[in-house]
Amino acid sequence: MRHTLTRMKRKEVCIVGGVCFVLLVILLYFYFGQQGKGAKVKISKGNPLVETYMVKRSDMMRHISLSGQTVADANISLAPKYTGRIIAVNVKLGDKVKAGDILLLQDMGDLDISINQNRVVTRAAAADAVEAEATYNANYIKAQNAYELQKMKYERNQYLFSIGAISQNTLDEIEQEYMTSKAAFEILENQTNESSMPASVESKRLAVDKAAYGTEALEKQREDMILRAPRDGVIGYRAAEVGAIASAGTKVFSLVDNHHIYIDCAISESDAAVLQPGMPMAVGIDALGNTYAGALVYVSPAMDDSAKTYTARIELNDMDLGIKAGLFARSQIDILQRPQTLFVPKEAVVTKNGLTSLFVVKNDKTVESHDVRIGLINDMMVEIIDGVADDDVVVLSNQEKLKNGTTVDLADSGEAS
Repeated sequence: MRHTLTRMKRKEVCIVGGVCFVLLVILLYFYFGQQGKGAKVKISKGNPLVETYMVKRSDMMRHISLSGQTVADANISLAPKYTGRIIAVNVKLGDKVKAGDILLLQDMGDLDISINQNRVVTRAAAADAVEAEATYNANYIKAQNAYELQKMKYERNQYLFSIGAISQNTLDEIEQEYMTSKAAFEILENQTNESSMPASVESKRLAVDKAAYGTEALEKQREDMILRAPRDGVIGYRAAEVGAIASAGTKVFSLVDNHHIYIDCAISESDAAVLQPGMPMAVGIDALGNTYAGALVYVSPAMDDSAKTYTARIELNDMDLGIKAGLFARSQIDILQRPQTLFVPKEAVVTKNGLTSLFVVKNDKTVESHDVRIGLINDMMVEIIDGVADDDVVVLSNQEKLKNGTTVDLADSGEAS
């Protein structure tokens, strides 16, 4: 019985102890919870914590980043000028060629026949011209002699008629013969033009020229059936096989010239306004893991209407033939926008109701709103033309909590570099 009572007392003691422990934990929880809430309330009632920036007069720089793709000096599509059967292909993909090298030959058998025919026609026309000139010269001399004889005869008979030796009818017959010979001579004489060449002879000579030009045209066509490299480069595309018909204007090769590599970059209007040809640039090509020296050689004078951007071209100075067209490249440059001026980070400037202002921290850690007039702007900074002075400390954050006279707590401040 005594043992039973002892066990019951121990059990009650354990229960009571457990209840007390739970109550103690609850009290501690509420105590420390109220302390935490009190601390938060205390912070919320403190001064606004702001980041600041000390204004210093210095050079205002603009950092411009450019990115684009490498572009070959030339990437030329080559196609035959005339349709014809391919009889020889002299290059493979990747072959290096020189300007003038023969890449492809088309069948020229029919053209050769036509050229020979035209040459014969030309010689025949030349022979006709010689014959025409000789005939004209002979006829001219004959007509001239006949005219001169008839003229003298007519003049003698005029004298005989005047002394009554012949009748009027006889004189009229002689005059008629004279006029006929004169007309025949004048027909030949009047054929000559400004070059003193008779029309009948000139027409024959023009026929010679026409036939010769026809031969030249066929020879030019024959030359065009031989496809040559227009410049040094590498064959980057080939779609030509012996025996196939190459259609006029259809691409059969592409010629890539990587002797000069450019990087074409799309830039904004603000960047286009300050970039100038001749600026040195360092270009990084990620795929090759190298940086190459270059220079800006072109900034487009007008905006691309479709992309609404400008184009800048950088030319690499290094003639590294391992650089291929189409690789991603990047570059950057710092440009002096204004020497020795005042500027602040963009986040310092507040625009409200059409007015531009910023907050200046006074020595007593109160703030004062200053209306400002801004000048140049870049990605990070805004030039302040009027409204701040050297060594002014301006607010960068929490401006929505500020008004004139507000006391603030200062975080780490920055300075103009």
